[in-house]
Amino acid sequence: MSLARCYNIDDLRKLARRKLPSPMFNYIDGGADDEWTLRRNTAAFDDYELLPRYLNDISTLDLSTRVLGCELALPFFLAPTGMSRLFHHHKEIGAAKAAGRAGTLYSLSTLATTSLEDVAAATRGPKMFQVYIFKDRELTRELVARCKQAGYQALCLTVDTPIAGNRERDHRYGMAMPPQVFKLNTFLSYATSFEWLLNFALQPRFTLANVAHRVDALSGGAMGVIEYIGTQFDRTVSWKDAEWLAREWGGPFVIKGMSTPEDAKQAVSIGATAAMLSNHGGRQLDGVPAPIDTLAPIRDAIGDRLELIVDGGIRRGTHILKALALGANACSIGRPYLYGLAAGGEAGVDRAIALLREEVARDLALLGCRSVSELRSDHVRALARSPRAPT
Repeated sequence: MSLARCYNIDDLRKLARRKLPSPMFNYIDGGADDEWTLRRNTAAFDDYELLPRYLNDISTLDLSTRVLGCELALPFFLAPTGMSRLFHHHKEIGAAKAAGRAGTLYSLSTLATTSLEDVAAATRGPKMFQVYIFKDRELTRELVARCKQAGYQALCLTVDTPIAGNRERDHRYGMAMPPQVFKLNTFLSYATSFEWLLNFALQPRFTLANVAHRVDALSGGAMGVIEYIGTQFDRTVSWKDAEWLAREWGGPFVIKGMSTPEDAKQAVSIGATAAMLSNHGGRQLDGVPAPIDTLAPIRDAIGDRLELIVDGGIRRGTHILKALALGANACSIGRPYLYGLAAGGEAGVDRAIALLREEVARDLALLGCRSVSELRSDHVRALARSPRAPT
């Protein structure tokens, strides 16, 4: 299978599985505990049906939207995801360049393998930096200052990771950073992933580029992601810290990881301008609702006081249209573009974005709308059935 023969995001997932060693693929693909929330994030979209309106002029289509102070050509953007070098040697720069070409925003994770300055130098496209509050608070302050200097348009605080979720696939498949190629229980998987292994041999250096100068936790050897989070993230973080960070930044400020109207109201009160409705891709607390199911109650509770971004489970253009019709300002994608990155590097991210762009455009026309701004709540209807464990 080639990128050209990948006709949807699931095809990119299959190609990524062929190319990646099992620890890397299952790190992208896995979730916490029984992975109920991981599955539900996508299955929940099936509980909503679209209601098209016909005999409308759809000769021109406008997919653009404004969110986080940026004019985007697409109603979706690339979510923050850590350690892209694990999946392809084009890493974060390849993904950022693809987003810039598509006219949409790229989000860089604190736990990236490329510095925020190098990403800023690689693309003029809009960028957001995702930050955690470390035990070393001065590191967080420093990251904010560096983002201002590098010209990032928005800052995003992730709040759903005070400790790491129980990601059993990481244990089962021997996920560690940096990758442990020569361990007996994982060597066969690495050895049969020829392209990945060759590029890892040519570029073996692995570092968390934005924090290694202050928190070089990997200098003593490999550790699991769960262990890293446990040693570095501050469990005492509160709404007061989020309020401090919003003031320190002074621009579009996003809180990522909320799912309740109560937290959304708190976000408004501390100065946030946007919320990413997210459960960390089902990788933290298993059993929480899918982001699409939290959208309408939160929009009803806070009105237009926050921009709302649906983050989680999106695999189709119709998923994006359903979210927009239910009140989202935009959507963000994580796994879809990582599957593309693993499948074909920068070109694979181009392919992932193009597939979703084409689906959004086609399905918007079939819905009878000329622009995403025309989407309303009467374009979507919730099915009368209760959430159940997806299969």
